[in-house]
Amino acid sequence: MNWDGFEAPLKARLRLMVIGVLVFSLLCTLFARLWYMQVMSSADYSQAATAQHIRQVLIPAPRGTIVDSQGRTLVGNRVSLLITVDRSVLAKLPQTQQNVVLARLAKVLGQKPADLKARTMLCGEPGASKPPACWNGTPYQPIPVAKDVSEQVAIEVMERREDFPGISADSQTLRAYPEPYKVNAAHILGYLSPITTEELDEMDKAGQDSVPHRSDLVGRAGIERSYDKLLRGTPGQKDVIVDAVGYTTGIQKQTAPVPGATLVSTIDSRIQASVEAQLKNAIMTARKQTDPVTHRKYVADSGAAVVMDTKTGRVVAMASYPTYDPGVWVGGISQRELDALYSAKSGTPLVSRALQAQLAPGSTFKPITTAAAMSAGYSPKTRLDCSSYFEVGNRRFKNYESASYGMIGFDQALALSCDTFFYRIAYALWLKEGGNSSDISTRDPLVEMAQKFGLGTPTGVDLPGEASGRIADRKWKKTYYDSQKDYYCKLASSPPAGTSAFLKQFSREFCVDGYKYRAGDAVNFAIGQGDTIVTPLQLAAVYSALSNGGTLYEPRVVQSWIGANGKSHQIKPTAKAKLPVPANTLRYIDSALKQTTLTGTAAWKFQGFPLAQIPIRAKTGTAEVYGKQTTSWLASYSDRYAVVMMISQAGTGSGAGGDAVRKIYETLYNIKPTPPPGKQPGQ
Repeated sequence: MNWDGFEAPLKARLRLMVIGVLVFSLLCTLFARLWYMQVMSSADYSQAATAQHIRQVLIPAPRGTIVDSQGRTLVGNRVSLLITVDRSVLAKLPQTQQNVVLARLAKVLGQKPADLKARTMLCGEPGASKPPACWNGTPYQPIPVAKDVSEQVAIEVMERREDFPGISADSQTLRAYPEPYKVNAAHILGYLSPITTEELDEMDKAGQDSVPHRSDLVGRAGIERSYDKLLRGTPGQKDVIVDAVGYTTGIQKQTAPVPGATLVSTIDSRIQASVEAQLKNAIMTARKQTDPVTHRKYVADSGAAVVMDTKTGRVVAMASYPTYDPGVWVGGISQRELDALYSAKSGTPLVSRALQAQLAPGSTFKPITTAAAMSAGYSPKTRLDCSSYFEVGNRRFKNYESASYGMIGFDQALALSCDTFFYRIAYALWLKEGGNSSDISTRDPLVEMAQKFGLGTPTGVDLPGEASGRIADRKWKKTYYDSQKDYYCKLASSPPAGTSAFLKQFSREFCVDGYKYRAGDAVNFAIGQGDTIVTPLQLAAVYSALSNGGTLYEPRVVQSWIGANGKSHQIKPTAKAKLPVPANTLRYIDSALKQTTLTGTAAWKFQGFPLAQIPIRAKTGTAEVYGKQTTSWLASYSDRYAVVMMISQAGTGSGAGGDAVRKIYETLYNIKPTPPPGKQPGQ
């Protein structure tokens, strides 16, 4: 039988069968893999897919409150209706449509479209406002563009979703300022603004604990900054599931935030309100007065006042003028508002004059000179001529108003504020310790005592931005000469047209030997004039030490904090130093300063005050400033409080600040105000 006819079809069928088996095997493998992926591994792939659409949104922690020493709330939180813009949604629209949406929203909010758009831009983007007006958070975090909107506006936005894609109305906690007794306290409390990218990078590099999140608000000044870590708390986190378009479809998980601590400040709102009111009133009154020399109205451009508990160093009240509304930062600040706060025209209200104003202390420095003189051989029995002037070389250093009181002691010199008495002491010590010597290591008893009273260095107050002041000694003068020599030598050799004769002469002398500490420098130093400068807070610390027997405290504005668990943590007073002044010398100075309010330069402002029951020790100061009107100082203390007031360009110490300081003491001791002599209440 011939099989050749069957061989070809059989081979073809075998090939088809092999191919069929292979195809079937592949299909089985494919279906098995699909079944495994959809059934066995569905959870894993679902999780991976979902993870690609998870956006982390922070839940801000309620920031801790700040209360005064009596428990009154100075800074708290309130709930506000905010309008927010979700950049992640808005960015998916064409640019023209984005502009239409923002213009529509601006009209509802009563804002300019350009301003609204700038607030939605990320810091660093072209056209964005400067920090902190721009948005520094993640683009997935809703950006607040309007605070405290009405319910009607919120409903209008929410009901017209199709007109406002990515726009929402949310409730959020914002900083609130209840203002007990109408206090401001802006320079003590500080303010908040978003953290910058640069700051976050620096914190990461430094390996700091508790680094804020990108969209966090952080303290920028005052207590808000110094105690930011305690106040900030720990934010919660919400993992939001979004679809491909960027809309939220659900929440995967959420953790609750931990509130910040409550800070108990040392401030007494009742006293703070009085200090703020009296400082402002003194400045407004000074502006109505006329300088008897120039016959021009006093400028009285700024001032500060400090009340300190002399037993602990705690600040009971502290005010600076001009000031600002801390609420302007709440919910974001506009560029226009930001510029105003830094404007010289408005008096740079962000500057705390109590901590940062550095001015010659004038005669308020004389108690330090007295302590130094007595440590250098002088005594309460010393008698020197309080002449109308004291001549050094070819220059006459005059007594204030050229008054002359004859031979007097330290007690009268302090009470009457006799300049020439202290000139004589400074000149004698200058000669004794080297005179015109250019050796910067030459000993100077007056400089050494000023340093031991804490001048020339920060007080250590628990507030940021404190200035150190300056002691203009031989070392400082040499350093200053080295830094300015080239400038003045060039000015001396080729002065430009219009240079005054005084400046030409000064430049020539400075170029030759401006490094020398001359007799004129020494006598000016003794009465708080010249290049030595202090802050009002430094002077308050000095007078507190005179009151308490010689302990120099680090000032404090926070005395304790209470954590989220309710546990209280005390912040104990810190003694910075003990004055190297014998107790009998301190008692002598104390007795002399009592005379200032009884018979001395401040007596006319304390007539009728119960000085027998509440002795007030004081020293007035009228510091000369080149090119400006005199700075008014009044530094004082009782057995419990030190009160210091400074007003720039306002005349004499007692004339500008006397009434205000007296009224502050009346508030401190609950004394009923006494009308001036010759006047009855109501007249």
